[in-house]
Amino acid sequence: MSFTSADGRAFFDTNVLVYAYDALAGGKRDRAHALAAAFWDGRGTLSLQVLQELYVTLTQKLRSPLEPSVASGIVGDLTTWMVYAPASADVLAAISLHREHGLSFWDAMIVHAALQTGCAVLYSEDLQHGRRFGGLEIVNPFADRQEQT
Repeated sequence: MSFTSADGRAFFDTNVLVYAYDALAGGKRDRAHALAAAFWDGRGTLSLQVLQELYVTLTQKLRSPLEPSVASGIVGDLTTWMVYAPASADVLAAISLHREHGLSFWDAMIVHAALQTGCAVLYSEDLQHGRRFGGLEIVNPFADRQEQT
């Protein structure tokens, strides 16, 4: 099932993109890579926070980290997607989401960015699958695989 905004855009959380480039992620890598590939036509959406977290995770937190130059190339490629750059008012809005919905602050920043970009779906493994924030639905692209294990 595909969830996108009226113009076809979807927001990607860092964890989904990490799986897309983690050689040791197995089936999750294949699924994340295929999902991201479907949005390379200008409909992929993310934020500066996602780009920052992605670089750090790819170079420092994977079991088999990528070379910084390779990770930099991936981040550079992703800047062709719609990239939301938060301002100070966005931090305050995320604090409100954090307090009202019990999200971590960083997850609240992601949810807020997805809302600000008008996406109907946020692909994330970290947030509750099916949870809604107004017109935004959280979709864990690996949920059916987790239910099978």
